[in-house]
Amino acid sequence: MSMNAIKKVNLENNDMLSSLNPEQYEAVTTLDKALLVLSGAGTGKTNVLTTKIAYIIENGYAFPSQILAVTFSNRAAREMKERLLRLTTGANNVWLGTFHAICARILRHHANLIGMSQNFTIIDADDQLKVVRQILKESNIDKKIATGIVAKISRWKDKGMTSKDSRGNATTLEWRIYKIYQERIASYNSVDFGDLLLYVVEIFEKYPDLLQEYRNKFKYILVDEYQDTNTTQYMWLRMLSRTGQGVCCVGDDDQAIYSWRGADVGNILRFEKDFQNTKIVRLERNYRSEGHILGVASSLIAHNENRLGKAIWTEMDLGEKVIVQRTYNGFEEARFVAETIGLLRQKGMKYEEMAVLMRAGFQSREFEERFVAYGLPYRVIGGLKFYDRQEIKDIVAYLRLIYQPNDSLAFERIINIPKRGVGAAAIAKFYALANEKNTSLYCAARQILESGTLRPSLNSALHDFFELIESIRSRKDLRPADIAKIILDETGYFSILHQEQTLESFGKIENLKELLVALEDFEDLATFVEHISLVVDSPKNSLEEVVSVMTLHSAKGLEFNAVFLVGWEEGVFPHSLSLKEENVEEERRLAYVGITRAKKRAFISYALNRKIYNQWQSNVPSRFLSELPEEHICYLKYFPKSNTFEQ
Repeated sequence: MSMNAIKKVNLENNDMLSSLNPEQYEAVTTLDKALLVLSGAGTGKTNVLTTKIAYIIENGYAFPSQILAVTFSNRAAREMKERLLRLTTGANNVWLGTFHAICARILRHHANLIGMSQNFTIIDADDQLKVVRQILKESNIDKKIATGIVAKISRWKDKGMTSKDSRGNATTLEWRIYKIYQERIASYNSVDFGDLLLYVVEIFEKYPDLLQEYRNKFKYILVDEYQDTNTTQYMWLRMLSRTGQGVCCVGDDDQAIYSWRGADVGNILRFEKDFQNTKIVRLERNYRSEGHILGVASSLIAHNENRLGKAIWTEMDLGEKVIVQRTYNGFEEARFVAETIGLLRQKGMKYEEMAVLMRAGFQSREFEERFVAYGLPYRVIGGLKFYDRQEIKDIVAYLRLIYQPNDSLAFERIINIPKRGVGAAAIAKFYALANEKNTSLYCAARQILESGTLRPSLNSALHDFFELIESIRSRKDLRPADIAKIILDETGYFSILHQEQTLESFGKIENLKELLVALEDFEDLATFVEHISLVVDSPKNSLEEVVSVMTLHSAKGLEFNAVFLVGWEEGVFPHSLSLKEENVEEERRLAYVGITRAKKRAFISYALNRKIYNQWQSNVPSRFLSELPEEHICYLKYFPKSNTFEQ
């Protein structure tokens, strides 16, 4: 069946197009240029993407199988597929999926070209870690650096660097491990997620005739969230459409917030230089937020120099001004947020319509504890509650064991954390004796140690462990914070995280330092252990009727009636690492993302004093506060006892 045989459908007056605003209509119907749809927050980009695909199919411009639509998440791909099925019967044949899913599909067909079979397996992050640890063990290198090496390998692959790349520094340990790692997983007929893209790019480079087949196959290529593409994804797209013919990229340079995971905002900023016969359509009409909120967001982001430029607006009313609240310290800030949530709830706003957004996960602790004290239901999005995080539970388990040596659950959790060679066989022995003697694991392990039946290395490790616990228990002058510091230092917990040198390990360090701050409020372990049991065992709430607590990165794509943006201080937001790396513009984009999550109410707060890493700091307000337009904000005087607000 030829393309000419496809029945043309006149959609000019169809409901599919009649519901679009003029800019959306232009984005959907422009097919003869390399198109960049610059879509501001809340301007309906998903509707444009799905309608454009349906428009192409229903008007016969291409068969569904000639359309390639690429997303960044499986959730986004599912949402697009569901919308497409409501618009056109041809949706099932569209090549629609994530970058990795599309490349896996291509690679299955051509795996033989890189010396692999079609039934290759795709290994996950845990498998990657196991392979690197295996290589390090064989080379008599400390396995503690494995996590950092896996992260570096992933970043190299995001930058399009194979293990044979001449840009790699062959003299470094990490690069040598990369080469061995790549050979090892290839021998297993396996690939990791980075390989899915990298191998397809390699095949396209080596086999230009095959590349041309795919260029001919896809008449239209649509890419969602283009501002989040990394170098390898960019190379892949440029190969498939060197001139840009049939390309439509949708994205927002003002929401480019993922450079830390390899995204390059330059990809979207260079669009007009990269492709021929280009056109930019700006979607600026916002359907989410009221006027004052958009006024604050637009004014703030306008301070960025590296942007294509747009100004979001709305036909909705101005609504309430954005509140800026100064508090004396972090405790007062958490109280302000909790009590304001209570007031909004009294006025009829539901808990699930409110969110607290922060720059880093460690900041959640004070708010969580305040919410528990006030009886406010909440959940942490995109992560665990503070006291549910692995590193926090580890140190709390140490504190519990020191307070109560018969706490067998605490003992079992930390007897091999950090790794000290206590395996499942040893723990089974401890259990057997504990059950026989009707005693705790701690006492059973001590008895087995004293019996002298353990191998020398395990004997030494257990001896050091018990000596640490008993020496701390013998010192009555130690406060909980002092004990935690000793544990973190003496066990090597902190040093292991520092050696990993990853964003995840840095986040864990931040969380542990925040735990030290929390512990300063307690005079003794008994009080803390009781407190922690109340916090951890707070009533579980349904997923619907809760306040959302999350980092700004986790908030992208979400919306709420009321948003609390907390911790707007220099070094907190913008973050100290971004200041060090001179990456303030991405921090400002993160602030823009946070503000535009709010539909009706937005509250920004900062503390004059904050305890960070167990030290009180007098904070300078965030530079972003000085960039907020006076006509759209009001500074609030807050009177907690009277539950009233005054401007």
